[in-house]
Amino acid sequence: MISIKNLTKVYHSDSGDVMALEGVNLHIRKGEIFGVIGLSGAGKSTLLRCINMLEKPTSGSVEIDGVEMTSLAPGDLKEMRKKIGMIFQHFNLLNYRNVRGNVAFPLEIAGLDKKAINQKVERLLELVGLSDKAESFPSQLSGGQKQRVGIARALANDPKVLLCDEATSALDPQTTLSILNLLKDINKKLGITMVIITHEMNVIKHICDSMAVIENSRVVEQGPLLEIFANPKTDTAKKFLNSITMSELPEELKDRIRSFSSYHMDGKIVKIGFFGNVTAEPIISTLVKKFDVDANILFGNVDHIQGTPYGTLVLELRGNNGSVDRAIEHLKNLGLKLEVI
Repeated sequence: MISIKNLTKVYHSDSGDVMALEGVNLHIRKGEIFGVIGLSGAGKSTLLRCINMLEKPTSGSVEIDGVEMTSLAPGDLKEMRKKIGMIFQHFNLLNYRNVRGNVAFPLEIAGLDKKAINQKVERLLELVGLSDKAESFPSQLSGGQKQRVGIARALANDPKVLLCDEATSALDPQTTLSILNLLKDINKKLGITMVIITHEMNVIKHICDSMAVIENSRVVEQGPLLEIFANPKTDTAKKFLNSITMSELPEELKDRIRSFSSYHMDGKIVKIGFFGNVTAEPIISTLVKKFDVDANILFGNVDHIQGTPYGTLVLELRGNNGSVDRAIEHLKNLGLKLEVI
């Protein structure tokens, strides 16, 4: 659906050139929700603006639904952009228009007659749950309601692609969740391909099928969401995952570990990474019964992504005559990610 090859964007200025994107390659499948995550200044928003040609790439290609965007004449580009909806961080609503008028605006530009506009606006407001707010103005709406208006407006021209630029970063956690659920519902009902730009891993975790990690203008990792969660390859991906898996240990636990190593010669502390159905296995009770070790849970966190459980567990293991080492070897044989701290 969206194929990006060797995409580079350089901004020229009197003070020198700035490389915003360098050699970016991405393939986004039709109907999927694709997330792009990175720190501020990494190039995320520039990438999004290059997809719909609000920024013209310095080199490389952007193909959407078989159409090469970089080679389109202005008139053809204008028509192609009707197939690409966009949702913004700060909503970008017209304050002098009510909700109905904001959603109707792109339809008016497209030249639809009044009856068709009214019918479509009604359907869109029902879709985003704002039928009762049609006559309200932006100043009378909450942040979540404003974003729902923005989503309805972005869907007005029946786009095949929906681009979301930090669409939830201005919202509180509960409202963020409601907007993400709405986007998932729209994706399911309408089959729209979505590209989500964010710096929040919780957004990626909740809504995306696949993801890419961008760092210093380059894509450093990409793939199916479950694959990256199970086996992140770059430090950047690991840091983002740490923010939601709580695999980074609290400082007070680190202090305990340091003191533990100085006076417990017969024990070890291990950090275990879980992913998949193994989280349902009675691992700790098996260690105690089979290997005659004492197991003390120091830290633990289990969550789910797309129905698949994952998490982190830190155990203090004590035993005699090599029982701890045998227990650790057993854990490794289960395919768990294990680190002796």
